[in-house]
Amino acid sequence: MKGSSEESIESIRPSNLQAFANISTLHGMSHIFAYGHMTFRRFLWTLSFLGSLGLLMLVCMDRVSYYLEYPHVTKLDEVAATNLTFPAVTFCNLNEFRFSKITRNDLYHVGELLALLNNNYQIANPHLAEPEVLAALKDKANFQNFKPKLFNMTDFYNRTEDMLLECKYRGKDCGPENFTTVSKFCGYILVSYT
Repeated sequence: MKGSSEESIESIRPSNLQAFANISTLHGMSHIFAYGHMTFRRFLWTLSFLGSLGLLMLVCMDRVSYYLEYPHVTKLDEVAATNLTFPAVTFCNLNEFRFSKITRNDLYHVGELLALLNNNYQIANPHLAEPEVLAALKDKANFQNFKPKLFNMTDFYNRTEDMLLECKYRGKDCGPENFTTVSKFCGYILVSYT
């Protein structure tokens, strides 16, 4: 008697798939694997779910096969404008100055700012410099009988002539004479084409 009651409880208990479908958030699963016998509503849910899954798989396979064909399209349309104004160009030279171009006057005025000289106008940390750099620095740092001139920070920066190696605009050669310096700030020069 006890065995038959256990069998009836087992027949009422839902299968693992039904239990999973009942708590699943996948849309339609709880309707497809519902408790009880097959109904028309359950059949429609099953048909809709399988149709959607089949369509998803078809689109995915199509896109993967298209990707594996390695398609490429190269199309270039060039339209020449008659009155194109040249944009402003920023030359960004992170080297604020060229050591080979620094003068004794420059070194006198900004040597301490550049950590090349100490506050007594003597070479700072000579043991860190390379021999040829140290020799050039010693020559320029000799301030005996030196009378400093006025110092202009804008003359100390890199010039467009020094940085512009090659220039072509609309097929024609151009050079530093075609550029006007708009502003100089901390080694960055903003120029515009004229």
